[in-house]
Amino acid sequence: MRESAANYTSVQEIERIHKIQQNYFQTKETYSITYRYKMLLALKKSVLEKENAICEALYADFKKPFFESELTEFLIVVKEINRTIKNLKKWTKPKSVSSGILNFPSSSKIIFEPYGNALIIGPWNYPFQLIMAPLIAAIAAGNTIVLKPSELTPHTSQLVAQIISELFDPKFIAVVQGDVEQSQKLLSLKWDYIFFTGSPKVGQIVYEAASKFLTPVTLELGGKNPCIVDETALLKLTAKRIVWGKFVNAGQTCIAPDYLLVNHQIKSELITYLIEEIENAYGKDVFVSPDYPRIVNQSNFERLQRLILKDHIVYGGTCNLNDLYISPTLLDLSDLNSSTKLEQLPEVMQDEIFGPILPIISYSDHEELDYWVQKFDKPLALYLFSKSKKMIDKISIDYAFGGGAINDVIVQFTNHHLPFGGVGKSGIGSYHGEKSFKTFSHKKSIVHRGTWIDIPTRYAPYQGKIKWIKKLVGWL
Repeated sequence: MRESAANYTSVQEIERIHKIQQNYFQTKETYSITYRYKMLLALKKSVLEKENAICEALYADFKKPFFESELTEFLIVVKEINRTIKNLKKWTKPKSVSSGILNFPSSSKIIFEPYGNALIIGPWNYPFQLIMAPLIAAIAAGNTIVLKPSELTPHTSQLVAQIISELFDPKFIAVVQGDVEQSQKLLSLKWDYIFFTGSPKVGQIVYEAASKFLTPVTLELGGKNPCIVDETALLKLTAKRIVWGKFVNAGQTCIAPDYLLVNHQIKSELITYLIEEIENAYGKDVFVSPDYPRIVNQSNFERLQRLILKDHIVYGGTCNLNDLYISPTLLDLSDLNSSTKLEQLPEVMQDEIFGPILPIISYSDHEELDYWVQKFDKPLALYLFSKSKKMIDKISIDYAFGGGAINDVIVQFTNHHLPFGGVGKSGIGSYHGEKSFKTFSHKKSIVHRGTWIDIPTRYAPYQGKIKWIKKLVGWL
């Protein structure tokens, strides 16, 4: 379903919103901590009141089960609001730091001030959580904000627009609805901060647009996330956790395992357990399971259908265009050669899958494993199932990736003490918890010098002073 054009924001309205938000920020009303508290409390009240509506909108967009909507969208947002309200006073308080002897006598501090007018562009795969979480942080930091939810999830996007329009004056927060035309217009304007969640391809477009104005950005992208299973892993538990992490949201998760690298000694046994756990979760006929979502639209369905190599299917592979259904699918690609160039690999192994298709590749030694992991750009996530401390240390240190987990998947996202973000092509910047507040805040450094004494060493004339400077620096 596509939103009606009547719900789309005109280019002229985008320009008007942008201008009034910039002007409103100049009044510094958003600097008030009381103001920010008030806005966060109002948002929390509305989200709690609309709990059922949020889950219903997500189901209408791609049949997301209510349990998944609660667990991965609604509850995460509520928890983020509560945490932010609880800690806002502490986070916004200027932070005193050491001044050092070179500035004696003085005091130094960091003041957290809002960037200004922020643009937040949300994705379609978690369309409520992944636009509301950065919004909460942007409010807490004192910015004015324009939200651009995804047009691919119209019911959720419309609900987000409803919540915002009921609560906030557009001079503070506004929602822009639309597709490519509206996105292009937004990116042509000068922002003080841009926060984007989506694909690396679109992320490059956003980054290029931001560079014209030297606008700071956070880009939460994706990548081809490897999941390594060595011969020491507890296979039944491993399979259960992989199945959950891969097929939640029908695989449409940026940190889901994208492909398995399995020690050749245990590959067959692991596949048996994977099939068993899929059927434990969704039953023999996954199509009728109330716990399994659908693909977001026809374009993504057709893309995923092309990736399924029929001769390599060991489980699943069923597709139903009318219902946008693709069953959990396992592909055995153990005949692939690790030394094969990336462009010569089958399409399913060239880019992030972002769907319920799980390629399984076997490896025999660390050299072969290294070939596979290093073949792709730095991923957003990496997972390892192993009981070997040597293996755990090696994987954690040797490979660059945004974040990951040992003996589980996805769970790193749930810890607000851990910054969430990519590296290289999988993203720029990070957020979660206090880091989210800091992401939307400029860190202003201030040194307050005393006047009761003024050591003359730094002033001209400099003759005869260098030896004292060297001694001082050496002592420090």
